[in-house]
Amino acid sequence: MSSESKEQHDLSPRDSTEGNDSSPSGIHLELQRESSTDFKQFETSDQCRPYHRILIECQEKSDTNFKEFVIKKLQKNCQCSPAKAKNMTLGFLPILQWLPKYDLKKNILGDVMSGLIVGILLVPQSIAYSLLAGQEPVYGLYTSFFASIIYFLLGTSRHISVGIFGVLCLMIGETVDRELQKAGYDDAHSAPSLGMVSNGSMLLNHTSDRICDKSCYAILVGSSVTFMAGVYQVAMGLFQVGFVSVYLSDALLSGFVTGASFTILTSQGKYLLGLNLPRSNGVGSLITTWIHVFRNIHKTNLCDLITSLLCLLVLLPTKELNEHFKSKLKAPIPIELVVVVAATLASHFGKLHENYNSSIAGHIPTGFMPPKVPEWNLIPSVAVDAIAISIIGFAITVSLSEMFAKKHGYTVRANQEMYAIGFCNIIPSFFHCFTTSAALAKTLVKESTGCQTQLSGVVTALVLLLVLLVIAPLFYSLQKSVLAVITIVNLRGALRKFRDLPKMWNISRMDTVIWFVTMLSSALLSTEIGLLVGVCFSMFCVILRTQKPKSSLLGLVEESEVFESVSAYKNLQTKPGIKIFRFVAPLYYINKECFKSALYKQTVNPILIKVAWKKAAKRKLKEEVVTPGGIQDEMSVQLSHDPLELHTIVIDCSAIQFLDTAGIHTLKEVRRDYEAIGIQVLLAQCNPSVRDSLTKGEYCKKEEENLLFYSVYEAMAFAEVSKNQKGICVPNGLSLSSV
Repeated sequence: MSSESKEQHDLSPRDSTEGNDSSPSGIHLELQRESSTDFKQFETSDQCRPYHRILIECQEKSDTNFKEFVIKKLQKNCQCSPAKAKNMTLGFLPILQWLPKYDLKKNILGDVMSGLIVGILLVPQSIAYSLLAGQEPVYGLYTSFFASIIYFLLGTSRHISVGIFGVLCLMIGETVDRELQKAGYDDAHSAPSLGMVSNGSMLLNHTSDRICDKSCYAILVGSSVTFMAGVYQVAMGLFQVGFVSVYLSDALLSGFVTGASFTILTSQGKYLLGLNLPRSNGVGSLITTWIHVFRNIHKTNLCDLITSLLCLLVLLPTKELNEHFKSKLKAPIPIELVVVVAATLASHFGKLHENYNSSIAGHIPTGFMPPKVPEWNLIPSVAVDAIAISIIGFAITVSLSEMFAKKHGYTVRANQEMYAIGFCNIIPSFFHCFTTSAALAKTLVKESTGCQTQLSGVVTALVLLLVLLVIAPLFYSLQKSVLAVITIVNLRGALRKFRDLPKMWNISRMDTVIWFVTMLSSALLSTEIGLLVGVCFSMFCVILRTQKPKSSLLGLVEESEVFESVSAYKNLQTKPGIKIFRFVAPLYYINKECFKSALYKQTVNPILIKVAWKKAAKRKLKEEVVTPGGIQDEMSVQLSHDPLELHTIVIDCSAIQFLDTAGIHTLKEVRRDYEAIGIQVLLAQCNPSVRDSLTKGEYCKKEEENLLFYSVYEAMAFAEVSKNQKGICVPNGLSLSSV
C-alpha cells in the first residue's frame, strides 16, 4: 500500500468529511453518491430527510397439495417415449455418446501410451494388494481387468483409473479374516478344522465334491462383500442419495486414508520379516499386531528381510526420481515391474523357497475361472461391512472424478458415477473379484502420460489379459516380501499428509482437529469405527461452530451503503442512538442463548435496565412527598424514567440462513424486552426463508410488517425518522457501559 493511500485510510471520519473536496478513488454509481451525500447531510442536520422504502412484490406460490405433487412426479418419470428411452440409454451408457465422436488422430497415441503404462504398473500392484485383501494373486488381476472394462462402458470421467485401492483392500481383508476364523480356518491349515461353516451347513466347492479350501472360502467372502457394496452403490444412485458423500469432508477422508495406511503398513510387516503370524482383527488390531511381531522377531527369515531391504533401496529412490522429474519424463520408470521380474528370477534360480523357506506367491493359474454366484448364506454376515466399503468407494471415486473434470474443463455426472462404480463391483463379484474404486496414484500416472478418454482403460485391460492368459504362471517364485514392499512404498502419498498439517492448521484449526481424530481412530481402533468416529466428530464440529458463532456491531463504510464490522475495520461511521448487530449463523434452538447474550453484551441488557429502574423507583418511594391533604403525590409514585440514549437496534439477518421455532420465540422475546425500555428492534436483509418463518411464526402483526427491511441502510434511515418524529433523543444519564 502506498504512503498516500495509507494516509487516506488512516483518516478519521471527521477528517474524511472535512477533506472531501477531492474525488473518490473508486468509481461509484450516481445513485450511491447521492445516497451517501444525503447521509452526510443527515448527520450534520437536525431535520430528517425523507427516505424511500424498498417495495418488492413476492411471487405467488402455487397451492399444490402433496397428492397432486406425487402424481405429477410419477407421470413425469413413468412416461415412456422413444426420445426418453434413447436419452436413458445414452445416459446409462456414456460410451455411446463419446465413442462415435472419438478423434482418432488426436487421442489414440495418448490413450494407448497411458493404457500401457498403467497396465504395466497394475500387474505388480494387483498381485501385491491381493495379499492385503486376504486373496490369492490371480484374483487381484481379475479385479483390475473387469473394473477397467466396465468403467470404460459406464463411466463419465475421462481420466480416472478404476481398480484396486489399498484402503478398500484392507477393509475387505479384515472382513475375510473374521469370516475365516468364524468358519474354523486358521493360518496353519488350508481346510476348516470343523468341516462346517458358521451356519452349520457343509460348504462344498461347486466344481467338485471336495470341501472348499481356505483360498476358495476367502474369495467367496470377498465376492459376497463386493456384491453387497455394489448393490448399495447402485441403490444410492437410484434413490439419488449421493448427498451422503458431503458428510465426508476432505479433511475427514485424508485423515481416514492416512490412519488406514498405518494399518496397511502394520499388516505387511510380517511379510517383510518372513513371519508366519495370525492376522489381528477388531479394535486395537494395530497394537496387537506389533505386539505379535516383537514377540516373534527372533523367528525372522533373514532371506526375506534382506530381500525387503534391497527392494526398498531400489524402489524408494526411483519413485522419488519419478516424482521429481515427472514434468521431464514422458512416462514414469516402471520400477515396480522391473523389481518384480528381477526378484522372481533371483528367487527361481537361487531356489530361495527350497533353501531358505522364503514365502512365495505360488501357482497363479492362467485363463479365467467359471463364473459363480456369491454365497448367499454369507450376505447377512457381511452386509454391515459392505456399507462402509461402499460409501468410501463411491466418495473417493466421485471426488476424484469431479477434481479431474474441473481441471480439464468438462463435467461428470455424480449419479452416473455411482452406477458405474456399483456395477464395477456387482458384475465382477460373479467372476471371483473383490471391491474396486478410483485410485489417486494410478489416476495421476494416467493423466500425466497423455490419457484423453477411457479408451486407455481398454488398453490397460488388454495388458492384464495378456498376463492372465500367458505370463501369470511365471510369477510362481515371486517372494511375498517383495509384494509387501511394493504395497508399503505406495503408501508414501498418504503418509506425506503430515507435512501439510502446518498449512492446514493455519487455514483451519477445526479441519486439522478433524483430521487428527479420524486418523487416530482409524489407526488405533479399526477402519470402520474410525470412519464412523470421523463422521460423528465432523458433524459435532459443524454444530459447535453454529453453537458459538461470531457476532459483531456494524458501522457504515464511507461514501457507500455498505456496513462492516467495527471490530474488523477502521474508520467506519456509526450513528448515535443506533446500534447495528450481525449474527453469523442460523438462529435455532442450539444457539439461541448465545444470540441473546451476544446481543445484550454488545448493546444494552434490557433485563438489567429494568432492574435498575425498579431500584430507582423504590428509592423514590422512600423519599415520597405527601401533600398537605394527606394525598400522596401521584408523580412520585409512578415508575417514571428518562429515555435511554440508545433508541434503535437493527439486526442484520443477512447471515441467518434459517430460523426454527426456538429462534422465532427468541426474536419475539428480544423485541418485547427492548420495547419495554423504549428501544425499537428492526430486522434487515432477511432472506425469503427467514421472512416466511417470521410470518408463519407471527413475529409481527400485519400492520407491523414495515419493521422488516430489505437493507440495513434503509432500516437505519427509518430509525432516524422515527426518532425525530417521537423526539426521544434526551439521554437518561445512566452509564450504559455499567449496566
